[in-house]
Amino acid sequence: MLQDPKRYTITAALPYTNGPIHIGHLAGVYVPSDIYARYLRLQGKDVAFMCGSDEHGVAISMKAKKEGITPQQVIDKYDGIIRQSFLDFGISFDNYSRTSAKIHHDTASEFFKKLYNNGDFIEEITEQLYDAKADQFLADRFVTGTCPKCENPEAYGDQCERCGSTLNATDLINPKSTITGETPILKETKHWFLPLDRYQDFLTDWILTGHAKDWKANVLGQVKSWLDDGLKPRAVTRDLDWGIDVPVEGAEGKKLYVWFDAPIGYISATKEWAAREGKEWEPYWKDQDTKLVHFIGKDNIVFHCIIFPAMLKAEGSYILPDNVPANEFLNLEGNKLSTSKNWAVWLHEYLLDFPEKQDVLRYALTANAPETKDNDFTWKDFQARNNNELVAVFGNFINRVVVLTNKYYEGVVPQPNAFSEVDQQTLDELKAYPAVIASSVERYRFREALGELMNVARLGNKYLADEEPWKIVKENPERVQTQMYVALQIAAALSVLAEPFLPFTAAKLKRILKSDGQFGWNGIAASSDLIPSGHTIGEAELLFAKIEDEEIQKQINKLEATKEANKAENKVIEPQKETSTFEDFAKIDLRVGTIIEAEKMPKANKLLVLKVDTGIDVRTIVSGIAEHFTPEEVIGKRVTVLANLAPRALRGVESEGMLLLTNTAEGKLVFVNPDTDGVENGAIIG
Repeated sequence: MLQDPKRYTITAALPYTNGPIHIGHLAGVYVPSDIYARYLRLQGKDVAFMCGSDEHGVAISMKAKKEGITPQQVIDKYDGIIRQSFLDFGISFDNYSRTSAKIHHDTASEFFKKLYNNGDFIEEITEQLYDAKADQFLADRFVTGTCPKCENPEAYGDQCERCGSTLNATDLINPKSTITGETPILKETKHWFLPLDRYQDFLTDWILTGHAKDWKANVLGQVKSWLDDGLKPRAVTRDLDWGIDVPVEGAEGKKLYVWFDAPIGYISATKEWAAREGKEWEPYWKDQDTKLVHFIGKDNIVFHCIIFPAMLKAEGSYILPDNVPANEFLNLEGNKLSTSKNWAVWLHEYLLDFPEKQDVLRYALTANAPETKDNDFTWKDFQARNNNELVAVFGNFINRVVVLTNKYYEGVVPQPNAFSEVDQQTLDELKAYPAVIASSVERYRFREALGELMNVARLGNKYLADEEPWKIVKENPERVQTQMYVALQIAAALSVLAEPFLPFTAAKLKRILKSDGQFGWNGIAASSDLIPSGHTIGEAELLFAKIEDEEIQKQINKLEATKEANKAENKVIEPQKETSTFEDFAKIDLRVGTIIEAEKMPKANKLLVLKVDTGIDVRTIVSGIAEHFTPEEVIGKRVTVLANLAPRALRGVESEGMLLLTNTAEGKLVFVNPDTDGVENGAIIG
């Protein structure tokens, strides 16, 4: 870990411009990186916080094909939505760039050419998956199949989203083209490979020895798994029609692999920012006194901890990341977030539905951050955190302080008298909080840091509740002056300490207090006079508003509508079977019957042994419905029986027929049962 660096380069994973930003992206990457950047700026540090739209790769081409537009139209559409969402949400990037920009194409091409000229690539002709019908090689997400590691049948050609494994398309079992649905063939093509195996020893030493103590366990675990398996060369070019041209002779029609070009986007974004601000970009990437930190989700660990560092090492002049504090995944109402299934809370829609509540979402996502394990976002929890924590704790304390100061002193901060032991103890505790919160932030424990921020508000609430100035103001006004002065110091401290986590709230609180917070983060520990006597504050405003049940139910209903739409879209209607003759149908004997006895088949989870009165006789029928119905539930059921089915032995019991059942649209198993009122057992259906 680099101690006391001169500057910080902070990167946030480049979002794909194939859809908007949702809460999973925010919780995993953008809120924690913004907290860190804002905190460092409050410390007076030199910070370059970089991000940008990732506008190459197969995901863009697939979206373009789906929407019937060009890749350029796709990236322009979603870059605009994403860029505005980040701006409205208050993510404080120093630069948000685009990988379609000329400066990025030039930077990525120069990087590739340097490695190419140094002999750092392996050029090979290999067999790759090819869709003959589409006349196209199937790179990455143009192919799906079964993951060879976890047997997920919906793995992509570059990654399995279930187990997180990074794959090559040729690794997939039973691959299918996502373009035509055809089974691909193997066809020879030439590509350039980065020989990761050359960097095996370097990466093992650098990560597992150099960073074993300060990197998160989930990051180290995934990296160690890769290293233990032994690194292999990885292709850094693709047969695609969208992306950055491979800048060497003999590479016509080939593009740079998106995971080669995308992380270079951090560098090109820094170049763009430096040129705009009149700075030098190289110190932020090449000076050993610079601390480089990558904020990513867990699905990007291998790219930022193995592939990109190997690229930087091969190039030779760049620093390596000091830390890669990857988060796990955030789920929504118990289900995995999915762009394709619209199972998400989209940031741009949230900002329309909850105007001026950016900080409520920041708070909920940080308080429930998936830092060490996957966590679940629910609208009820979002509401509870707003109403029971932000409103009832933070907002309540500020409101009481401001209201009482205006009531007792016309908004003027009173002159304190002698501090009691409780006063001094409270002020001393307040002075300790900046270091406590800083320690958590610097260890990337943002959920813990937010909890400590709320403890500052709790400190204020407890102080006022214990001291009860409203009860003694008439008989002891001098004592109340001191109490209100102490409470106002806590309020002033909150206006600064909250800024990394709740920037809109901090700005509003500064406006209410008419304080610029110039004492800064470190000044809180140095002084008990953060907001001086004689200073006039403003009128009370509610920092947070209660969120009503109706607002939350509206969001829950929206998700339920999405769930139903997905069911309808995914509903598969079996095609009509081959034509049968009337004579075939006439052979079928369907009868109305009643189940009169039922019991579970021993040692069989799915089977019930039924006694059915068919009107002809009472016969035994074995039916695979035990996972859907208990024996007690089916006794007395009127059923449709296929009576003339040839008997068949199932687990030693002869089954003399079949019951007709079907699935509803929701997947529930139900009996096919005609209107049998007044119809006796044995009645023929037909």
